Amino acid sequence: MLRYLRIKNLATIEEVELELAPGFTILTGETGAGKSIIIDAIRLLLGEKATPDLIRSGKNEAAIEAVFELESNEAIPPEIELDSDHQLFLQRTISSQGLSKSYANGALIPLKRLKELGDRLIDIYGQNDHIFLLDLTNHLLFLDDWAGATELKERVKQSAQKIRGLIREKLELEARQKDRAQRLDFINFQIKEIEEACLSAGEEEQLLQERSILKNAEKIAGLVNAAIDLAYENEDSITTSLKRLETLTSDLAAYFPDLKAASSQLDDFSIFLKELVNNLIELRDKYAPSPARQEEIEERLSQLDRLKRKYGSTIEEVLQHLEQIKNEKTNLEKSEEKQTELEDAIQQAFIDYRRLSQELSELRQRRAKDLEQLLVKELEQLAMNRARFKVDFRSHQLDLEDLSTIRETGGEEVEFLLSPNPGEDLKPLRRIASGGELSRIMLAFKVIGQASEPGKTLIFDEIDAGIGGQTADFLARKLKQLAQSHQIICITHLPQIASAAHHHYHIEKKTEKGRTYTLVKKLNDNERPEEIARLISGSRLTEASLQIARELLEQNLSSH
Repeated sequence: MLRYLRIKNLATIEEVELELAPGFTILTGETGAGKSIIIDAIRLLLGEKATPDLIRSGKNEAAIEAVFELESNEAIPPEIELDSDHQLFLQRTISSQGLSKSYANGALIPLKRLKELGDRLIDIYGQNDHIFLLDLTNHLLFLDDWAGATELKERVKQSAQKIRGLIREKLELEARQKDRAQRLDFINFQIKEIEEACLSAGEEEQLLQERSILKNAEKIAGLVNAAIDLAYENEDSITTSLKRLETLTSDLAAYFPDLKAASSQLDDFSIFLKELVNNLIELRDKYAPSPARQEEIEERLSQLDRLKRKYGSTIEEVLQHLEQIKNEKTNLEKSEEKQTELEDAIQQAFIDYRRLSQELSELRQRRAKDLEQLLVKELEQLAMNRARFKVDFRSHQLDLEDLSTIRETGGEEVEFLLSPNPGEDLKPLRRIASGGELSRIMLAFKVIGQASEPGKTLIFDEIDAGIGGQTADFLARKLKQLAQSHQIICITHLPQIASAAHHHYHIEKKTEKGRTYTLVKKLNDNERPEEIARLISGSRLTEASLQIARELLEQNLSSH
């Protein structure tokens, strides 16, 4: 329930505060006074798109704040905590730079979350909402929502999407089948070419290194021979000198025992030197100049380059390509088997879709009967006591050969039919109902739809447009009845509705020092007759209109 609303720097409103109560509240005022600005502010608070031009001229920011009193936490997400009074504080600011910020109990929240909260707290119905009834798509949407078919309808939708996906996959497979043989020949050629090359990861780097060595084989041979001469083969080589040093050290160790350790170290160095010489000899033999091996390497590198130009920038990518085309080959070779599997899957999916569509249809038709009875009862209370209403079902044959019959909404369409007067046949509601009838029918739908959400705030923005007389009396009575389970806020120009409310706010527009201001005042019992009389006779008040206003108020207040 909306308990407090504050609007600051929005259009002609500089600052307005409303303390709202349970029951039936109406807002009245001259056309253009700013009544709709208050509703627009609530829409903004509930997450509607905002633009900087809504900000009052000369101001940098507009703000809307509201306090909701909730009976439980069910209406809000668990991450938002209520205070001990079960109050929820919502705030939204709009800057002249186009930035918008939203808060729930002081915590910054995304605009999407604000909209989700708003949808749970308030419903707003405008004077043109009855246009909803003129679109056949909305008839089915309303029925499904009211019948509680949302979950089943989603399963039907997913089933239809699954069928379309499987059929699309089957068509793509069939298209590939036409080029299957040609594609298999091409893939087999690629597989053979790559596999015969016997590639291995890192091979190219090794070949490049070996080619570099072979290109410098003579220089490397000279360096190796010089190293071998120095280490082993010359008369004054390190090996010869080391042997003499070992002998001398060993002789000295007989006199100086501490030199035994040095003798052992020299022995280790001698072993290391022998290993080094052996390695050098192996290098000399292995990398001796070999034009044949160099040519063999060049041919292999050329082969690798050709494969890389075709299948990837590296040997690793070429090998990855090989795996991919092997998998494709497997799939192509199994395509006939896959096609059979797809056909079976499509048939099974169609069986599931048909079953789910039948379940949805049965639920719709069962609940449609309840809707028909309830709506007729509501229309009786809105001066349409002889009206008849029916939900007309038009089923279509489900056919896999015609995908247009596999609809996400199920196997039928619905249309609301109406006979507003005795003796008239049921005809499409969208064609025969007048504007006043549509408004009443729309209100009846809303009343039925809100039955499962007691305590919600319902705002009616001039839904009484185009009606009057006895119909207005019935509409006032219905809104008053609805206020027993919901907080009702209504903008009206009709005295019958204004006099039926528990609370009355008057909206007026004033101009001071070249600036326009929208002001809101709550009328007390002594002030209400004059405002209702204005609704009856216009700006020229008469004693007769005042008397009628008093009588209307007395009649309605006595029945509160």
